[in-house]
Amino acid sequence: MTNETPPVKTALEPRALLQKLQEQSPTFRDFKPLAIRIDTNILERFPEFEKKTLRTALRMHTASTRYLKAMERATERFDFDGAVAGEVTEEQRTHASTTLKERFAAAAKLQRAKREAEEAKRKAEEAELRRGEKLQQLVSKFGK
Repeated sequence: MTNETPPVKTALEPRALLQKLQEQSPTFRDFKPLAIRIDTNILERFPEFEKKTLRTALRMHTASTRYLKAMERATERFDFDGAVAGEVTEEQRTHASTTLKERFAAAAKLQRAKREAEEAKRKAEEAELRRGEKLQQLVSKFGK
């Protein structure tokens, strides 16, 4: 039986944890496709990380547009140190591509809706201004 005490878990927020990973790993820093089960290797290397927080940080990283763009073109996956650790399948590249297309389409739809709302507001303001001018003309014509 050893007298080693288990490492104290640090309560890092997912963004702070992700930033630490990006500082220490070329794979994270360069948004390269991650090796499958990299979370296990990270927890071995950093036992102070909380598993739930790490998973949240990994989800944030892998859902980023930059990561998905890298996945779309990649053929290899990388471990924490930047060494090749597997391959990216055609199905995974297609999934990344589809996710990006859906994301960009949703963003374009929001922009379009915003422009249309601004245009409708501008037209309503112009119509109100015209009504006011016409009312003013009627008052000046018949108010004598």
